[in-house]
Amino acid sequence: MNASKRPRVLVARRIFPSVVARLREHFEVDTHDSDTALSQAELIARLQGCQGVFVAGTEPITGELIAACPGLKAVCSMAVGYNNIDVPACTARGVLVSNAPGVLTETTADFGFALMMATARRITESERYLRCGEWTTWQVDLFAGADIHGATLGILGMGRIGQAIARRGALGFGMKLAYHNRSRLSEAEEAELGARYLSKEALLREADHLVIVVPYSPASHHLIGAAELALMKPSATLTNVARGGVVDDAALARALHERRIAAAGLDVYEGEPAVHPDLLTVPNVVLTPHIASASGPTRLAMCELAASNLIAALIGGTPPTALNSQVLQP
Repeated sequence: MNASKRPRVLVARRIFPSVVARLREHFEVDTHDSDTALSQAELIARLQGCQGVFVAGTEPITGELIAACPGLKAVCSMAVGYNNIDVPACTARGVLVSNAPGVLTETTADFGFALMMATARRITESERYLRCGEWTTWQVDLFAGADIHGATLGILGMGRIGQAIARRGALGFGMKLAYHNRSRLSEAEEAELGARYLSKEALLREADHLVIVVPYSPASHHLIGAAELALMKPSATLTNVARGGVVDDAALARALHERRIAAAGLDVYEGEPAVHPDLLTVPNVVLTPHIASASGPTRLAMCELAASNLIAALIGGTPPTALNSQVLQP
């Protein structure tokens, strides 16, 4: 292909050099080699003359941006969540949008289950105690937490990741499974998992360990707030590996401070990377910086999938995980 006529794309975040090199085989590539997200205004400026953009889950792809970048034909994200992208606005202007589902399912499920276990067994709380030199004697109830095996695992959101977490709980730890989802699974799927479908309220009341794995949307904003937390057992734990904003962080901090639930494990936050200051003052919470999918092989696979979508959208072919494939139809 004549290099002067190759499409131009922006890689809006620092990614693996091997993926950038692959993109350079097909495109003129402009890179933003930083871990700091570009603002909408910066994106608009950098996207002038570009036909495609490679984004993560934080760059704001709004209707205003799409209107200001008339040459843009593809927005390809390495994340599974896409609440940072105005998909209807893209569709209306014929801009393909893709995300990266599937490749991170098992890795995220591993982490979600590990975060739930760390929360229930008070791993980080006890480590801080030891590192601070406070451990001077054995005690019968020293950092006594909650059992995982045989407990009721409540899953809010039973998509790919929720089902993968369910399998870990049932097969590995003999947990009793209950779930709530916007769409109920089939009888065969429920039977295979051994999972009971409950209303959200019943799930909150029954779960010993609640794991949240729902996508973020306006409908799921503060899906778990003060009223929902009040339904949970005082001995229960809450783990959020979904998206910031699904849980009301201020309400959760109050519930933890007042011991209305036993503990929480959080990988996502409202307004991240900022964390609600009250969450930093309570001991019974495990906090991680949005790393549920962060194994080396999985993050590389996420980037490769976004690159495959971008290449197919602009060079020719079928993008493997398009969210609005109708824009490709003649």
